[in-house]
Amino acid sequence: MDNIYIKIGAAILLALVLSLVATPLVKRFAQRVGAVDVPKDARRVHKKPIPLLGGIAIFIGFVISVLLFADIDRQIRGILIGAVVVVIIGVIDDFKPLKAWLKFIVQIIAALIAVYHGVVIDILSNPLIFSAEPYLNLGVFAYPITVLWIVLITNSVNFIDGLDGLAAGVSTISSVVMLIIAMLVPYPDPNVAIIMAALAGACIGFIPYNFNPAKIFMGDAGALLLGFILATVSVMGMFKFYAAVSFAVPLLVLALPLFDTCIAALRRILNGKKPWAPDRGHFHHRLIDMGLSQKQAVAVLYAISGLLAIAAVVVTTSGEIRAIILIVAVVIAAAIIYFAYRGAHPRTVRPASDAEEIPEELAKESEDEPVQVEESIESPENTAEEDVEEEREKDVATK
Repeated sequence: MDNIYIKIGAAILLALVLSLVATPLVKRFAQRVGAVDVPKDARRVHKKPIPLLGGIAIFIGFVISVLLFADIDRQIRGILIGAVVVVIIGVIDDFKPLKAWLKFIVQIIAALIAVYHGVVIDILSNPLIFSAEPYLNLGVFAYPITVLWIVLITNSVNFIDGLDGLAAGVSTISSVVMLIIAMLVPYPDPNVAIIMAALAGACIGFIPYNFNPAKIFMGDAGALLLGFILATVSVMGMFKFYAAVSFAVPLLVLALPLFDTCIAALRRILNGKKPWAPDRGHFHHRLIDMGLSQKQAVAVLYAISGLLAIAAVVVTTSGEIRAIILIVAVVIAAAIIYFAYRGAHPRTVRPASDAEEIPEELAKESEDEPVQVEESIESPENTAEEDVEEEREKDVATK
């Protein structure tokens, strides 16, 4: 048991350091090759071009840590191969946006790779009250249900990647909670714990560069990677460890991105649009429109995600520990939400059709003149006042 804890600690630390070191290098590379996100419509919250490809740094920290500390069995091999597939399509999309259907097909292929290697939801707790069987064997339906789950969660994390630090932070919370739950079982699975530790460490190493004001975005390469790993490990871990509540635990852990995605798809269908058509209606957009700053909106969503994730831990515990965890979770979440809403005021947001168009040329810069992500803008009025003050000082010195 002690050896497991040492490996978990080492996996977190190594992934964190590698991601922390690799992120500025990836940022420079993205600037040189012109892989930047230009705010061309009202759906984007940032105002300046921001480098993409941050997911490569997360991938480097995660994969190296897993390869060094996990036991690479058939299931882990399938997850890693599928992760490589989604990262490749994500990197391509960060350079040149691809059609939604093409990315969807690639995600299905990645999910099928994981399923082929044994990552399958085969048993659920039986929802039928009057049934004598406590568990429901999915049989041949296990494969399509697993693929649907993996693709749904993969896209869910991608959809919430709309504010600085949001996707990375929510994924960190989910990873840590899944790690805790994996260690609560009588016979812990070291692979699940180590994979979640590596993912959490890689995200934590990336967050300092991604938190508001962001210096780099993870892009589709990072968001698809995080969603795919959380989805596949939840199949390998959460659906297996707690069969009696097998469906409730992963749903609680991943509730925020999952619910946001389902609501977004339903809203678009009711409005006569495609379920994957982008819009400004996600939870984080609505919080910004209420008057919250990016940091406040992210804090609210962190609190909600943390509360739901801790509720998943509560489901797997009992007695006094459950009561203590629940009380602490409610107090922390209430405090963060109060701080986030304090001083918020409604703001007017222009419709997407009125958004100012920014030429594509801004996204392309030469190697000698990389995109400047952070610039200090000096007010003309302040500059004029400083010039007048300097003239007065010169006159006094002359006299």
